[in-house]
Amino acid sequence: MHINCGGKEVIVDGNTTYEDDTDSGGPSKFYQSRTNWAFSSTGHFMDDDRPTDSFIGTNVSRLTMENSGLYTTARLSALSLTYYGFCLENGNYTVKLHFAEITFTDDKTYSSLGRRLFDVYVQDELVLKDFNIEDEAGGVSKEILKYFTAVVTNNTLEIRFYWAGKGTTGIPVRGVYGPLISAISVDPDFIPPTENGSSSISVGVVVGIVAGVILLVFLLIELKGLDLQTGLFTLRQIKAATNNFDAANKIGEGGFGSVYKGVLSDGTIIAVKQLSSKSKQGNREFVNEIGMISALQHPHLVKLYGCCIEGNQLLLIYEYMEITASLVLCPEECQLQLDWPTRHRICVGIARGLAYLHEESRLKIVHRDIKATNVLLDKDLNPKISDFGLAKLDEEDNTHISTRIAGTSESLSPDFYLMGFSFLLNGCQCGYMAPEYAMRGYLTDKADVYSFGVVALEIFHITVAGHAAVLADLLSEAIN
Repeated sequence: MHINCGGKEVIVDGNTTYEDDTDSGGPSKFYQSRTNWAFSSTGHFMDDDRPTDSFIGTNVSRLTMENSGLYTTARLSALSLTYYGFCLENGNYTVKLHFAEITFTDDKTYSSLGRRLFDVYVQDELVLKDFNIEDEAGGVSKEILKYFTAVVTNNTLEIRFYWAGKGTTGIPVRGVYGPLISAISVDPDFIPPTENGSSSISVGVVVGIVAGVILLVFLLIELKGLDLQTGLFTLRQIKAATNNFDAANKIGEGGFGSVYKGVLSDGTIIAVKQLSSKSKQGNREFVNEIGMISALQHPHLVKLYGCCIEGNQLLLIYEYMEITASLVLCPEECQLQLDWPTRHRICVGIARGLAYLHEESRLKIVHRDIKATNVLLDKDLNPKISDFGLAKLDEEDNTHISTRIAGTSESLSPDFYLMGFSFLLNGCQCGYMAPEYAMRGYLTDKADVYSFGVVALEIFHITVAGHAAVLADLLSEAIN
């Protein structure tokens, strides 16, 4: 099995043909070749300013290595890229992976500062951790070969490349990161059995074909939508679930658009966020939210069931949550009388969700829009953080991220704006912004911690008349 990843057919050393692999790829793509291999790709490039994602890279510098035809292009992925070999004889194989960093330069300009790191798995075994092509090859546009022994026991081979959130994400342009592979070669370490003139098919081949077909069917089912526990819904399904977006099923309205309650054919209750045609940032937030939350699974993060991209409709489908934390804070709108232990449990749940985003997940995330309306509660009053449309990846190599200010603030009084957050004294919805972020665009995960502190103070003080003013005084003292 010889594949020129992302490129046209190439003959190497006069007798080895590397098959073409020119499919354009995509954020949720499964491609079956005309022979015995396939690939799957998952993930949108976050913060990519280009109009469309590109999943095939081309060289930006002159290539001088032997067999340069294997390195003029490469297949890219924003998160996970997996190549499969089907119908293989069981036994040991030598896997040769061809790499060359062709998207960065070595001319000491800005585009030479990029760092690409990713992990490589062969048969689910981690063989390369934080692999940096440029460092291993001794520079950009230089080839590096990696050899591994793969044991095939079920007639299938799996080679996976996975981005674990490390390296740069914006050099030379936004959205340049993730796995890169130039070519793959797989050769048996044994002499393949011959037919000996017989036209019959061996039992091993039959088993391999059956196993390959079964695996292919499961892959097609799994990859009909986004990877990582998300799926693709049809517009017909969503219209049926929401009674054609009946106004009676509308349960909310936000910067993204309207939110509807729905019931799927299997009885699952869902919440559907519908992109507003008036939302200027809706498309980007839609892609960002899929990319962020589909890679995160935690009891205190709202679960994304999938999405619908059909015609001019962009829909996100979530688990349905009974109420928002903001309603709990408004006695006139919510009949729940919460005791102090329950309020404490809600705060702890929010904190655990943030701790997962900041420290425990493989991708370190800054939410950027923590507020009461973005904390949902289930029927047992367990909190879950939602709305990841403004979230950003926290690059571990940076002590901070300088960025434009984001967030959804309902009211900004001059005094409170100077303190770096907004607070609506006579209402129940608040936007909370850390001072260093509000005034200088200086973003760290501490901005989320600050916002959480405001939410926690509100949860514990809003029940007493006049405590909104007390809360404002407490926040003012905290800043000073």
